[in-house]
Amino acid sequence: MNAQHHRKHSIPLACINCGTITELRDFPGACPNCGETIVEARYDMGSINVNEWLAALKTRPSSLWRYHEVLPIYDTANIVSMGEGVTPLIKSRALAAALGLNHLYFKDERQGPTGSFKDRQATVAISALKEMGVDEVVVASTGNVAIAYSAYGARTGVKVWAFAPALTPNDKMREAAIYGAEIIKTTGNYDQTKQLAAQFARAKNLFLDKGIKSVAATEAMKTMAYEIAEQLGDELEDGGRWRSPDWFLQGVSGGLGPIGVAKGFRELHDFGLVDKLPAFGLIQSTGCAPMVEAFERGQRVATPIEDSQTIIVTLATGDPGRAYQILYDYVHENGGHFTSATDEEAFNAIRILARNDGISVEPATGVTFAGLFRMVREGIIKPDDVVVVNCSGHTMPVEKTILGEQWQKLVDMTETSEIPALPPQDDLVAALEQINAASKKIVVIEDNEEAARLMSRILETRDDCEVHMAHNGEAGLRLVQRLHPDLIITDLMMPGVDGFELINRVKADPQLVNTPIVVVTAKELTVREREQLDEQADMILQKGSFIDDTFVEKLIARLN
Repeated sequence: MNAQHHRKHSIPLACINCGTITELRDFPGACPNCGETIVEARYDMGSINVNEWLAALKTRPSSLWRYHEVLPIYDTANIVSMGEGVTPLIKSRALAAALGLNHLYFKDERQGPTGSFKDRQATVAISALKEMGVDEVVVASTGNVAIAYSAYGARTGVKVWAFAPALTPNDKMREAAIYGAEIIKTTGNYDQTKQLAAQFARAKNLFLDKGIKSVAATEAMKTMAYEIAEQLGDELEDGGRWRSPDWFLQGVSGGLGPIGVAKGFRELHDFGLVDKLPAFGLIQSTGCAPMVEAFERGQRVATPIEDSQTIIVTLATGDPGRAYQILYDYVHENGGHFTSATDEEAFNAIRILARNDGISVEPATGVTFAGLFRMVREGIIKPDDVVVVNCSGHTMPVEKTILGEQWQKLVDMTETSEIPALPPQDDLVAALEQINAASKKIVVIEDNEEAARLMSRILETRDDCEVHMAHNGEAGLRLVQRLHPDLIITDLMMPGVDGFELINRVKADPQLVNTPIVVVTAKELTVREREQLDEQADMILQKGSFIDDTFVEKLIARLN
């Protein structure tokens, strides 16, 4: 497995439907036998000595091309790279604690050269086009592909014609134009825009990305599986053995991304580097969710949606075609779930993630996290599951949509002729006391400090909440007895004085007996425990529910 510059073998493409083999250089964009557009590159896996290969990886640069033996390039001299791939795998702290998850990780694809996971696809596609001698390519894109292809095309002299549907953010297309792409904005949806791009390519006799797209997307995205398995091995396994997560989550539109990730884990399993394939959590926007609707009906074929209702254009593919069938089969064989989230839930998830774990993501990833919240609440994802979420792109081009225009407060000083003197100290203290007097006192008792901090942050965004925290039951009981709060929020499983004992002692105190109590727990309650809490607590929540804005509003309503 020496890193050779010139490969002597060819790279065949196998049709996933009928198995017909086509040479990469000659692939017309669809199987010549059955018309299938999704194909897989096949490699001589038996020629790879795994131990030698693992040793070689340790000496290679940090880019996805460190796995070049299993990528569709004949000659490594044709690689067009800007250091994409090998993105961080970041362990969540606050959000994981709030959800009751012990092993939640973010695959931070925002750190690619153009800020999205499409950099993986672009480096493979543009390298393959360079090797084939193509110097102009037509793509249909909702933003990220156009930007990534344009950047990599500029680096090697491949001109990009980018067709974008109506809802594509102008900021994204402007960035593609900076790299020299020709931008054609349409008034149609994504599916209509793809048809127009194909017509244009035929009329101008230009190379249409459709052919290389499925190969590049699948082969590039599989490198994410390689990286995750390697990184989780370093994180969780003694001796650095590679391992698969229990769950891989991604927002889905056309579906080629997770198909590629699935291929990567299959190859790793064939190599003997991992012992299982992960379950997939596949999330779509409620306004355009043909896969989810078909899955819920138990159907292997999705009914196309002609009129998308989501403003998250990157997820607005109404007809996933064969991709859904492949993912449906994967989920039935290896486990997983399809679910959806509204645009509003997605934007709320973006805020929650940014404010609590410092990760600012694009709307498609917001949909993914909203789906994660739902799957945790429904008990589909368990507390000890190892979960990896694809953070596919950065918020920056769409922050106005997320925050609105009222993201800052303005102090108008235009009418002030002079700066007023500070009020006397006594008056200032009185004013502060008046503000505090209007606040509702809330005691949060939670032994997981990250979860407690997240609850506190959410509540303190309101002007009418004064939050006090305790990190064990005994300290929490003392705090409650001293403050006589308006609301108690408590976990159940704590050392020493647990939540059940704390609630009993609060209810036995005549001065505290009427204090509302909210229980937030990851514990699976027995019938007897549920009956006890139904009598003593005002609300019982599984961890994960607390991050829902609608819940916070209901919670505050109980105090008024």
